[in-house]
Amino acid sequence: MWWCPFSSNSQPMASSLSSPLLNLPLSSSSSSLSNYSAVGAITAGACWRSGGRRSRGRTVIANATEKEEQGKDSPAFNPFGFVTDNPSSRSAIQLPESPAEDGNVGQVLYRTEDKGKDYGSYIRSGEFVWFVRETGSPDSRRGTIVFLHGAPTQSYSYRVVMSQMIQELDIEAMSDSGFHCLAPDWIGFGFSEKPYAGYGFDYTEKDFHDEFDKLLGVLKVKSPFLLVVQGFLVGSYGLTWALKNPSRISKLAILNTPLTASSPVPGLFQKLRIPLYGEFTCQNAVMAERFIEAGSAYVLKLEKADVYRLPYLSSGAPGFALLEAARKANFKDIASQIAAGFASGRWDKPILIAWGISDKYLPQSVAEEFQKENPDCVKLKLIEGAGHMPQEDWPEKVVDALRVFF
Repeated sequence: MWWCPFSSNSQPMASSLSSPLLNLPLSSSSSSLSNYSAVGAITAGACWRSGGRRSRGRTVIANATEKEEQGKDSPAFNPFGFVTDNPSSRSAIQLPESPAEDGNVGQVLYRTEDKGKDYGSYIRSGEFVWFVRETGSPDSRRGTIVFLHGAPTQSYSYRVVMSQMIQELDIEAMSDSGFHCLAPDWIGFGFSEKPYAGYGFDYTEKDFHDEFDKLLGVLKVKSPFLLVVQGFLVGSYGLTWALKNPSRISKLAILNTPLTASSPVPGLFQKLRIPLYGEFTCQNAVMAERFIEAGSAYVLKLEKADVYRLPYLSSGAPGFALLEAARKANFKDIASQIAAGFASGRWDKPILIAWGISDKYLPQSVAEEFQKENPDCVKLKLIEGAGHMPQEDWPEKVVDALRVFF
């Protein structure tokens, strides 16, 4: 039993909840990081939604729906204003001047917990639950595109691209001529499960590859399919997976991702590798949005920043998962594998590099150097006005590039 000092009800609360969907206890356990609260973030409750359904032979644990925002006209109170001076981060949680009027902080998080889960469902794959976004029809004649995000973000960054890639290109066509799109949150990231390291998942490259293989089977993705990859760490693991499974891919599109041994490693990942300092760094509730903005020429709108920070506010689990993954990754070695693996004579599938030239982490020279190693297969498309995450900064230009390439 435990008691929340922020609750207007002074009665103690049970530390274990039952899930009507999985028929599993949601209790404090050594097997999942999701039960650990974040430093600087306040978690006072968790809730599972009912409404499980079967879809194309796979188990959909729960549908993700957006909830109507409440209290827009109420005066704002910012309990996390000390965290950052970034304009988009000044309202980490919106509360009235008297928080007790609307209940405790946990109830506020509960009201926004489904925010940003566009097109998404929870799907059981093996021992873990993934959050997967899906648009279009699996029977689309144009095929399936799988979008993989990087760290420390989530598949939410692809929402606009996915919504536009399913639109019909041939006005006279009577059948669906858009693409079937899938974008999972990697295990440990976004809204997917965050298992405790050492209990079936150790956040190594092999673990990510193995679980991704299982997910593709559950989703019944037919090979070969189209793959889009972006970002550091788990984004790089998407490319190393492709190198090990070339027959399963027809075409590969790469958005800003470390591609050469000379690719710089952002300060965030260097800090995470420092003992003790990394533990504090990973629990910064606005870490993801600040990382995105630091690599771009733009500041996120508040409604977008809310989604990127939500997992880190709700629990300490995403931060600890990122910490484990960063400490077990050899960034330089992975980048070297990618550079060598996609060079001429080793890779013969078409590759598009859609590169945001305003990237503050990876210079344009990284993309150009990569292209020179395999000019027959690699096409470079520079996207002006976009930074490290072109799919977030300028999704329309990314869609145009993907449509021409695919």
